[in-house]
Amino acid sequence: MKTKAAFLIGAGVGYVFGTAAGRQKFEQIKGQANTLWHNESVQHTVSDLQEKATDLAKNQGGALAEKVTSTVKSKLKHDDDASGGDTATANAFGTGSSSSAGVADGPTTKSSAPDVSDWKNPS
Repeated sequence: MKTKAAFLIGAGVGYVFGTAAGRQKFEQIKGQANTLWHNESVQHTVSDLQEKATDLAKNQGGALAEKVTSTVKSKLKHDDDASGGDTATANAFGTGSSSSAGVADGPTTKSSAPDVSDWKNPS
């Protein structure tokens, strides 16, 4: 019983001292990180990178949207050709036959998905 009590007291004291030292080290690291973040050259670099990312999104966003649209269209067309109908489009939008729960098997119908060919390029 004496050994168990000594162990618990030692563990408690170690925890308190360890936590205090750990907290002090954490506060030191936090202060250094805060000083670094507010450094003028770091903030200048962050600002430059934000501008570059914004320009890239403006310049390449439209091209990326068109590439995604054409890829999806070609995939849907390929699936339609392989199946002999409009089942790929119907399945892509959850309106055709599927083995998923909640979707009834049966004849597929034309999907009411929007035609993306007339979407405007945002740039």
